[in-house]
Amino acid sequence: MDAAVTAALAAIASASDTAALKAARAAHAAEGSPLAKLNARMREVAPEHKAEFGKLIGQGRGRVAQALAAREAELDAAETAARLEVERVDITAVAARAKVGARHPLTVLQEQIGDIFIGMGWEVAEGPELEHEWYNFDALNLDEDHPARQMQDTFYVDPTARHLVMRTQTSPVQMRSMLTRELPIYIISPGRVFRTDEYDATHLPVFTQVEGLVVDRGITMAHLKGTLDHLARQLFGAEAKTRLRTNYFPFTEPSAEFDLWHPTFKGGARWIEWGGCGMVNPNVLRAAGIDPEVYSGFAFGIGVERALMFRSDVQDMRDMAEGDVRFSEQFGMVV
Repeated sequence: MDAAVTAALAAIASASDTAALKAARAAHAAEGSPLAKLNARMREVAPEHKAEFGKLIGQGRGRVAQALAAREAELDAAETAARLEVERVDITAVAARAKVGARHPLTVLQEQIGDIFIGMGWEVAEGPELEHEWYNFDALNLDEDHPARQMQDTFYVDPTARHLVMRTQTSPVQMRSMLTRELPIYIISPGRVFRTDEYDATHLPVFTQVEGLVVDRGITMAHLKGTLDHLARQLFGAEAKTRLRTNYFPFTEPSAEFDLWHPTFKGGARWIEWGGCGMVNPNVLRAAGIDPEVYSGFAFGIGVERALMFRSDVQDMRDMAEGDVRFSEQFGMVV
């Protein structure tokens, strides 16, 4: 009996985890263990000695049971503490969060331009980027032999017999607006446009335009000039202004390039070419079913990338297209 109890206590003490303790319990306290076999031999003991031998076996089994319970409590406590340490959460630590990105400065600037015109009572009009050739060229008074209609300048979509192109300007939105909206019309049409330009510091094959269109009674070039000056002052400061230089565009007649007087340009105030404009060509009005003898209008277009370049001193237009969040972060939420 002493040998069985000693072996059981040694096995219990050496159990390093609950699995080892379970094995020790099976070997030294369960059915078939030395203690269980000794207890079964009580039937062989003479009646006058049963009490003495029963007490001896009961005490031995009790010592083993107490040792098992004590060791089980120790191992449970140790394993619980270890598990809690592994799963511990420091509620005082700064929470790990994904790094927040930044809105793209082109989007912010485009929306700011939109807000300027909405404040004047204009509306924002949108249209498809995949456009029919009639809306993109014919309706805008561009002849079939116009250079812009050549495949080296425009993205045509197969099959070419469907006459679908990736719009080269947002002017098709102006034509769609004249065909579907009630007069008078005061709209801007911002969005992406597509041309087969080289991908370099000053050109992108996909870029952003904002075009404006007014069709109403009695509209003149003076209204156009006043609108452009107001836009310049809102974007570049109270001293900014525009000037017009004669040019040719099929969509407008008369037509002009307009320059911006940039008072805060890095390196000193200067004139910078900004966009194209003019009075809506009577042929365009007729294509939209508008009588040019009753209504007139003006239109203009600016490149948002170009405006961002000389407004925020961006040297390489490709930075706007690379998708590097570090470029956007330097502008924060405002450009």
